[in-house]
Amino acid sequence: MNEGKFNRFKSNILDIRKREIYPAEILIENGYFTKVSPLDNDEVQDSIDEIELDFNGILVPGFIDAHIHIESSLLTPSNFAKAVVPFGTTSLIADPHEIANVAGKEGIEIMINDAQKVPFDFYFSAPSCVPATENETSGACIDSVAIEELMKKDEIIALGEVMNYVGVINQDKELINKLKIAKKYKKPIDGHAPRLSGEDLEKYIGSTISSDHECVSFEEAIIKKELGMKIMVREGSSAKNMEALLNIKDRIDLYSKQDFFGSISASVFQDILKNPIFDFLVSDDKDPKDLKHGHLNILVKKAIDLGIDQFEAIKMVTINPATHYNLNSGEITSGKIANFILIDNFDNFNVKKTFIHGKLVAEDGKALFNVEKPFLKNTFKLNKKIANDFDIKIANQSVVNVNVIETINNEIITKKFKAELNVKDQIIQADLRKDILKLAIVERYGNNNIANAFVKGFNLKKGAIASSVAHDSHNIIVLGTNSEDMAKAVNLISENKGGLAIVHGEFQKILKLPIAGLMSDESLATVSYELEEINKIATDFGSKMESPLMTLSFLALLVIPSLRLSDKGLFDVDNFSFIDVVSNF
Repeated sequence: MNEGKFNRFKSNILDIRKREIYPAEILIENGYFTKVSPLDNDEVQDSIDEIELDFNGILVPGFIDAHIHIESSLLTPSNFAKAVVPFGTTSLIADPHEIANVAGKEGIEIMINDAQKVPFDFYFSAPSCVPATENETSGACIDSVAIEELMKKDEIIALGEVMNYVGVINQDKELINKLKIAKKYKKPIDGHAPRLSGEDLEKYIGSTISSDHECVSFEEAIIKKELGMKIMVREGSSAKNMEALLNIKDRIDLYSKQDFFGSISASVFQDILKNPIFDFLVSDDKDPKDLKHGHLNILVKKAIDLGIDQFEAIKMVTINPATHYNLNSGEITSGKIANFILIDNFDNFNVKKTFIHGKLVAEDGKALFNVEKPFLKNTFKLNKKIANDFDIKIANQSVVNVNVIETINNEIITKKFKAELNVKDQIIQADLRKDILKLAIVERYGNNNIANAFVKGFNLKKGAIASSVAHDSHNIIVLGTNSEDMAKAVNLISENKGGLAIVHGEFQKILKLPIAGLMSDESLATVSYELEEINKIATDFGSKMESPLMTLSFLALLVIPSLRLSDKGLFDVDNFSFIDVVSNF
């Protein structure tokens, strides 16, 4: 296929609407499909095998990730694009609320400007909750005036996930104004309502919030779907919900209760069971060490393995998100942007080539474009920390009861745990035998707040790990077996203007994140290697987490149940209020 102003070729294509694969002649002009014509029936009937095609394989619409935070990959938008085009991703809808919490509108502009430097279709949502709540210190605020300015931009196609569901339910004036602005510009509003139900859920959805990516059970997803929400089936690095939401047993139970059950044949029922019910496959947050193995192509394959019809699985990353977000892509038909991929077959589903706006951008697992170094922004304003900063002191007691954040491997939700800890020299001690470690948030925007607590689930036996990626305000989060190593880890991050660090005594290792403390200016290969090294060291130090740094980064997210930590204290998300670390239970 010759690249240039226009291209004409013949190939087998996937027609997503007709649910068919057939040979067609395709014309591309100025990056758009201008002709997609099935080859003459007589010619096809003679012998499909004898038709001379320009490609061996099947052309499929390019994949669209309907919800992702690029910053969580630790890559810049341009490096992210270079990482995913070999796997067939041609577009994504990014919510840049991570960098917005650090650097406000300037941070969003940094993302948009970098995205424009590479051949990839980036779309963005305007972050709706910056800061996510008033119970933490962030580096910026995106108010309704800023939202209106953002909505005028062509790159902004939606209002980002509305995490403050309490504010929606209670009709917070500023938040409701943001929703009204999105409606004014006729742009979808993304949701974020974990475990919300009953009248509160109905109020939330009634505010025209149209999607949700936080469902962790089939029952929760069905309730939200029946109330009109588009359901995003999330399979990221930390939160993996695909098996729960696409469980065949749940689909059988649901359909067996329908009126048609008993009046249809077994074969028809088997076909019905292949319906995914839900709408999109998304990654939300993707760890670089996972990203190097694949992106949406892996999710499509897994959906098919879970019994979802092949055409329906592909629709979840093509025409479904394109339709919902009003994108002129997602299918191979005249008038659409010519974003498409070549796969070998439906069984192996290997991506051989990727085309964006009709141009070849990846082939045989390699991107065919280079990436520029982006602008670096220092966002750290904090004093050097000492060990005493990470001690919780209490007088006249030898033993205390404490509230503990209990983590769950491969989940971002947490549990509330109670523990009895010893006190030595008026300092509450960690208990490594019970897997109770010290945890702290260090505010980095100039106020020097520090909040200390305890966490369970990491099983670290020595040292400390820390991160300047701590959703959503991105203060420094650190956990450790002792205060000395915690202080060293925090100072190491501050000195390097951001990063992921692991420390034990004189040993230290850091993955530098100089762009707002969130992203590296290096490639996926470099970042994933450095991250794997840190994770290996964490494992050597005793951690049993598959993604300890990713899990750690979510312990400050005050809108996910049940217990979290901000720079202002220990936060009970279920009751949306602060609680004391020392408990009287």
